[in-house]
Amino acid sequence: MSQDAKPQRESGGHHSLVSQLRELTRHSFIYGVGGLVSRFLAVLLLPLYTHYLSPADYGAIATLIAGSAVATVLLRAGAGYGFIRFWFDTDDPDYRKRLLRTIFWFQMLMATLGLLFCVVFASEIASWLSLDSHKLSSSGTSLVIATGVLLWVNVNYAQLTNLFRAEQRAVAFSVATLANIAITVPLTILFVVHYDLGPLGVLVGNFSGTLVIYLVLVAYRREQLGLQFDRRLLRAVNRFGLPLVPSALALWVTNFGDRFMLIKLTPAASNLTQVGQYALAVNIGSVMVLLFTAFQTAWPAFAYGIRDEGAAKRAYAYVLTYLVLLASWASIALSLLAPWIVRILAPSNHHFWPAADAVPALAYSSVFYAGFIVVTVGAGRTKNTQFNWIAAAVAAVVNFTLNLWLIPAYGMLGAAYATLIAYAVLMVVRTWNAQHIYPVPYQWRRVGVVLVAAGALTLAGKLLPSSLALAIGLTIVYPLALAVLGFYQPAERARIRSLLHRPRVAAT
Repeated sequence: MSQDAKPQRESGGHHSLVSQLRELTRHSFIYGVGGLVSRFLAVLLLPLYTHYLSPADYGAIATLIAGSAVATVLLRAGAGYGFIRFWFDTDDPDYRKRLLRTIFWFQMLMATLGLLFCVVFASEIASWLSLDSHKLSSSGTSLVIATGVLLWVNVNYAQLTNLFRAEQRAVAFSVATLANIAITVPLTILFVVHYDLGPLGVLVGNFSGTLVIYLVLVAYRREQLGLQFDRRLLRAVNRFGLPLVPSALALWVTNFGDRFMLIKLTPAASNLTQVGQYALAVNIGSVMVLLFTAFQTAWPAFAYGIRDEGAAKRAYAYVLTYLVLLASWASIALSLLAPWIVRILAPSNHHFWPAADAVPALAYSSVFYAGFIVVTVGAGRTKNTQFNWIAAAVAAVVNFTLNLWLIPAYGMLGAAYATLIAYAVLMVVRTWNAQHIYPVPYQWRRVGVVLVAAGALTLAGKLLPSSLALAIGLTIVYPLALAVLGFYQPAERARIRSLLHRPRVAAT
């Protein structure tokens, strides 16, 4: 079998694939509406943050959010990962109700333990993270406690929104997300601007809105959330999910560990400032996060819902190609436009402007993470997830080692490139194993063309004199560059021609 998945000769197979991809796109779009609004508002809030918060304040928030991410992985203990997979084992409503109740109460217990830990050891955690510095406008202890509340709310809220995902109720999921945003954003602005609470206001605003919607969802699901707990079912779910916990922890090292290493490996006078600049670069890359959050939310139910193995493998191959293409195109735009984006988001605080240098590496890191999301599906489909943690651990070791070497010499820029290399290693290692477990005819030649073209255009934009017109032009020309390199298949070229030459309806 060739590396490129061959198009189906039977029209029925082709139309089936197209309909599957349209369904995935539709669900991704609906799931992504909330994320789109959230990221859009987050970007709009960045000038507010850069005006009312110092880079050190912003760095403190980024550090605590990174810490809450690893705590979330530990507290979910694999149950969050296994819930959707086990939901599709049977259509029996009694089984699904028992599964939901078991995971709900388990997550409640773990989240409460996490909150208590943050409250009891708040001062020690603040000291270890250098949050007791006079550079901050809020108490480090209060920031840790607020993060503990945010952690409790997020763990429990995620489980109830996961139920919408399992039920494939994308609209309900998005409504909950939009309602959360509608409450969270005004409260955050109120606490930061009117009450001048600094970074504490950001954290309190974030958990307040989520808490309100969580309580609404509990009331909405009250008939399904009875007192029932199946230990045997929980053990089965955890047997599936626990191998993913070390994987998630290793991914955390790759994705968030550099914030802590920047604190420890850079001079104390500038460590939180560099973390703040780096966090701004990460937020600029939130366009990539939006793309993958929407996709990753819709992907498991879509991938596991295709019963026919041949159809599943064919769909997975095309999904990888198209997702990497979209991610690469977004990376070109973010990389080349980063200097102007940073100045728009922080017009009055030039201390944030160095963040633009870290954007390209972080953007392209997300391209390889996109590939990782897709190729991992074979392990989930076969319930063979044991290797996940090995692939993630290899990437984490690479990231940690490179950070030890690059951060002292290059600061946040070294952290960004260590992340890029680590994610490339993650995708390669996971693909190698996944193809042994569940071989899929991925279109590797086409994926390579996508990456080479994107990298060449980005490099050209960086080497040539800085120009906004040039940056926009190089971004727009990307699809044409792919055509020159022979990326498009005959069916795709025909589809593009039909779209370009589609007759327009005359105005009446």
